[in-house]
Amino acid sequence: MRTLNRLLPLAAALVLAGCATALPTLPEGVDTPAQFKEQRQATPTAGNAQWTIAQPAEAQSRGTWWKAFNDPVLDALVERAGAGNTDIRQATARLAQARALLRGAQAERAPQIGAGASADRGAGTNAASGSTPATLLQAGLNLSYELDLFGRLSRTQDAAALDAQSREALLQSTRLLVQAEVAQTYLALRATDTERALMQDTTTAYADTLRLTQRRFDAGDVAELDVIRIQTELAATEAEVIALDRARAELEHALAVLLGEPASGFALTPDTTARALPVIPAGVPATVLARRPDVAAAQAALLAAQARVGVAQAAWFPRVSLTGAAGFASPELGDLFQWSARSWGVGALLSLPLFDGGRREAGLQATQAQFDDAAAQYRGQVLNALREVEDQLSALRLLRDQSQAQGRAVNAAQRASAISETRYRNGLVSQLELLDARRNELLNRRQAQRVEAAQQQATVRLIRALGGAWDRTDT
Repeated sequence: MRTLNRLLPLAAALVLAGCATALPTLPEGVDTPAQFKEQRQATPTAGNAQWTIAQPAEAQSRGTWWKAFNDPVLDALVERAGAGNTDIRQATARLAQARALLRGAQAERAPQIGAGASADRGAGTNAASGSTPATLLQAGLNLSYELDLFGRLSRTQDAAALDAQSREALLQSTRLLVQAEVAQTYLALRATDTERALMQDTTTAYADTLRLTQRRFDAGDVAELDVIRIQTELAATEAEVIALDRARAELEHALAVLLGEPASGFALTPDTTARALPVIPAGVPATVLARRPDVAAAQAALLAAQARVGVAQAAWFPRVSLTGAAGFASPELGDLFQWSARSWGVGALLSLPLFDGGRREAGLQATQAQFDDAAAQYRGQVLNALREVEDQLSALRLLRDQSQAQGRAVNAAQRASAISETRYRNGLVSQLELLDARRNELLNRRQAQRVEAAQQQATVRLIRALGGAWDRTDT
């Protein structure tokens, strides 16, 4: 105890020195605007949708945002992906690993108690009796406890806790990513179904025209060239249908992989039902950043890197451990647990490396570099999050305008095709004019369908960029 009392002033001085060691300062954050740029250009079509106050992203459910598309098949697919997707399973396993490491860091701060037993036989040297073999039996308990005077253990635990928090946010981010990919792949498949149905209708129309032209050719009213032109258009359209079938098969296989199921046993029945486009409230940038799990993960990783700098700084200070042992020691097994054979001891251990060839300095520099890297990643994640939202807001605004213009083009093309059909049947125009009108109508109808599909894809991407589900209040 006298020795321990002598060490107390030194320990107090070292504690003060450790407290004076400051952690690196967190970098300046990104200046978050009051609203998105696209919101200032938006028309009053967004309704009364508003965001609620955001909760921490790693603890917040991403919600069932896909239900806004009102498609039971999509609902079932997302649920299946949540249970079977391999990326989600990997993220879940990594979270379990991070939590186990956290429990290990917490255990380092607790007293360590162990039991042991030994049997030793050896000879000692004695001037009077010489060397006489002897046996020593021991059994007892050992206790050790490290005093966390300089915050090494507490900062290690903090870093592990932040790692677990980051992994939890990454799991949420992976779930959101998989849900979005399932929705995008499914909607692309349904868009292919719709486009294929359009091409199939065109094929049927060309087949009817071919029969009519063939009868007129047989009657001597038209030349063989007219028949060949229609046959060419019909064959080219049939080839387009086959190409769409191939694209649909690939989308179906990709969807199976997202569900974690073999592509060989997965199939979806074609469906051309029209789907309403949900209106997504964008909210404000600060709320979006609080909701996005990838931003939360980057922030937790940055704080963990800061804590590890503190762990590296603590390596310059002594480590103080208290030890204790209690048990029994006897040369005879029968007397081992006798009260007279009891033994005990307590001690304190202070260790401080004096020269390590620069290992501690290198470790500190490495952790500081990791902190700088995490800071840059966090800032980049924030900037990327704002960009993704702006991208999809502008895409939806411009796609809406494009859809309106394309709708006018479709109406005009359909009118021109109908007039050309009537004039051709009455022999007033050539077949070339009719085919040109039909090609133009098909081109515009396909383009309109593709614009609609692009709106669906942009909507899903916007939901993902906003961090998942939202809450609405309608007034």
